[in-house]
Amino acid sequence: MKVKRIVANIATPDVAKATAFYQDILGLDLLMDHGWIATYGSDAKMSVQISIASEGGSGTPVPDLSIEVDDLEAALMLVEKAGIKLEYGPADEPWGVRRFYVRDPFDKLVNILQHL
Repeated sequence: MKVKRIVANIATPDVAKATAFYQDILGLDLLMDHGWIATYGSDAKMSVQISIASEGGSGTPVPDLSIEVDDLEAALMLVEKAGIKLEYGPADEPWGVRRFYVRDPFDKLVNILQHL
């Protein structure tokens, strides 16, 4: 048996609030929408991973989600343009990533990162 996919599920009474953050800012495609659930993602092959942590690194809290992007500065520009407050960073970390934290519309702490 092999794990084929891991899906992060976020509970909310207002599923539509995800569009501005996950689609408009992060550029994910709307893959499925049944009204009560919307799934955003990409057709690109992605690694299956789950991280278990006691902290988020550099003394930060453990983020609810980590999203790797190919252009962190572009993501940062879109976040700032949307008026979303940075919770941490941007910072170049000693383990080889540049990242920042923001809260999504559901108050989940999101670590947006790019490998250096």
